[in-house]
Amino acid sequence: MADALGAVRMNAREGGFRAGVVRGRGGRGAGVMRGRVVLAVLAVVVLLAGLVGCSSRPARPFVPGDLSEAPGAADPSRPVAAVPTARTETVEAAPGVRLVVEWPGTPTPDVTGMIDAFRDHLAGSFKAVVTGGRDVAYLDVVEGDAVRDVNAWVQEFLDERRSVRGTARLYALDVGSISGRGAQLDACVDESGMRLLDSSTGKPVPHQPAWTREPFLQSAGMRLGDDGVWRVALLRHTDLPNERAKGCLR
Repeated sequence: MADALGAVRMNAREGGFRAGVVRGRGGRGAGVMRGRVVLAVLAVVVLLAGLVGCSSRPARPFVPGDLSEAPGAADPSRPVAAVPTARTETVEAAPGVRLVVEWPGTPTPDVTGMIDAFRDHLAGSFKAVVTGGRDVAYLDVVEGDAVRDVNAWVQEFLDERRSVRGTARLYALDVGSISGRGAQLDACVDESGMRLLDSSTGKPVPHQPAWTREPFLQSAGMRLGDDGVWRVALLRHTDLPNERAKGCLR
């Protein structure tokens, strides 16, 4: 939401959406979300038991460790997959906030679990912002660096006295690589239907940030827990004009 917030949304973000931590939604608000806040140091997580040693270089997206040499492993030049939509789900993320999810056709149980976790972390972080940080149910579906990032994203909104309203859309959801308990989920996120608000007045801020105008690509490192639940462990964003993010344009 605020510009600064957006920068954090992705520690390893290549481009930017959410304020503070994870979502890197660059510029979410007066300095909150997806604004082009440049992170001097990119920290990319070592995901034990599922995601191993990822490069900290912003130009190279993470992949499950043992797939790093495999044919078709994720790389910056790989285009966003054209994923046909089988059904559309609308989630009331918070009062005044909706999340529309365009589901791919016939997902496997694992893919379904990953999409559920990704959807819930996004909807939950919006709810945390709208409730002033009182609702933190998103913590049920995030772990590792993603916890730090999402917490920071939410806190940035609160510090800047910002909130949100409107509709966000997830589409072109694609699991490009799975290895054991680690996987990568790519998703196009369009928050152009969202508006950044002044939380004290409930009115849109005069100058809306860039994330309210264009979609971005988010890659999520997913990890399967011992309880059989997939969770978001790492987040990375790619913004326009990056070639990969161009695949999210419609």
